[in-house]
Amino acid sequence: MPSEASHSNASPSPTPIVFSPQTLADLKRLQQAALNSDYAYRQVAHLANNIGPRLTGSAQAAKAVEYLASELKAIGCEVQLEKVMVPHWVRGEETAALTEFPGQAQNTTQKIVLCALGESVATPLEGIEADVVAVRNFDELKSMPRDKVAGKIMLFNYPFDKQMAAEGRGGEAYGEAVVYRSNGPSAAARQGAVACLIRSVGGADYRLPHTGMTNYAKDAPKIPAGAVTAEDADLIANLVPQGPVKMKLVLTPQTLPDIESANMIADIKGSEHPEQVVIVSGHLDSWDLGTGAIDDGAGVAVSMETANLIQKLRLKPKRTIRLIAWINEENGEAGSKQYAKDHEKEIQNHFAAMETDGGAGHPIGLNIKANPEVRKMFAPVANILQESGAGILHLVEHCGADIEPLEKAGVPSFSPIQDSRFYFNYHHTAADTLDKIVPKELAENSAVVAVAAYALANSEQPLPR
Repeated sequence: MPSEASHSNASPSPTPIVFSPQTLADLKRLQQAALNSDYAYRQVAHLANNIGPRLTGSAQAAKAVEYLASELKAIGCEVQLEKVMVPHWVRGEETAALTEFPGQAQNTTQKIVLCALGESVATPLEGIEADVVAVRNFDELKSMPRDKVAGKIMLFNYPFDKQMAAEGRGGEAYGEAVVYRSNGPSAAARQGAVACLIRSVGGADYRLPHTGMTNYAKDAPKIPAGAVTAEDADLIANLVPQGPVKMKLVLTPQTLPDIESANMIADIKGSEHPEQVVIVSGHLDSWDLGTGAIDDGAGVAVSMETANLIQKLRLKPKRTIRLIAWINEENGEAGSKQYAKDHEKEIQNHFAAMETDGGAGHPIGLNIKANPEVRKMFAPVANILQESGAGILHLVEHCGADIEPLEKAGVPSFSPIQDSRFYFNYHHTAADTLDKIVPKELAENSAVVAVAAYALANSEQPLPR
């Protein structure tokens, strides 16, 4: 009979254990506790209903930072507020009306429902009155002679692909349309337009305008920028080919001096490798039209639930679990940029980063931006997640806006894969309110995030980079 030694040389070396039996048992306990807890829902309810919209620089955003700090201290986390200077843009009056159009009844106007885009400059107080030109896309604008655009209000009527969203690819549909919100105003300004309107980005019906950041290019004049509802974009696009259409537009937002705010950071220190950090996060700021329940009160609340349950079940993570409520994701990303700067020296010790910023829809798994080997290592975790229907592991190019600086530095990154079919009907609109959250689905997200975070904190192996 061959000796043990020769036998072991012949066989492949056993796969190193990634998760101990104890860790896997703890993950199941965490999952069950999350599915049966209403803590996350109570937290998002407080953020949305009691504190309200949390636009960067606002009193509500400041209140939310304080509220989170006190809540996380109460459950036993080590809390730091890390200073961030943030933009302070304030929405003003926003009205528009068609004052001249084909077939018009005498002495009448047609109201247009719209909102200013984030960072937009103002019109003069009395507004702008000018002819409207409408195009579907950038190519159509490029093909127009400059004198057809100069001095006019430009409308980009690029429709959000509702079919794509209905197939569960809401993020892709958003990506295609959102470039008009980001780049449309500068493209129009280069051609001499005096203001730019875009068709609202998203699937909303019921004449809801959708706000969000615009990015003024350095090589173009800054012109007032707004989003009209899908219905009003269609109305204008229908009238323009029939003859001259004139609009009176009033937008009076203000950009005030930058103001001090903070990223809220709460640590549960690791018992074996406290210097190695697993980030669990969402962003605390929101747009001002709704109450920021799905974007991103939900992401903050499920991150809080992770910390809450680990403390409640008296679990001992080997690595530090760091909850971050990022500030200023919506209009500048100052919070994540500042964190990357402040923690530059320790970034190589960041073991993994997770962000939840896709609403509160039913999760079906985890997105992973990392070495493909990580996906294989996570198979035992996927088996547990599958019990709540969230067992898919999907390799992606990008997991979250706030963790992007960490992704770029090579930190393995994760985010829940969430049902995106309806998210963009409400995102950045006045309808982003608490009723859009199904408590059971929020708890399912909490389960995915808590299980993934604790698995990362207790992995027996480093993650390959």
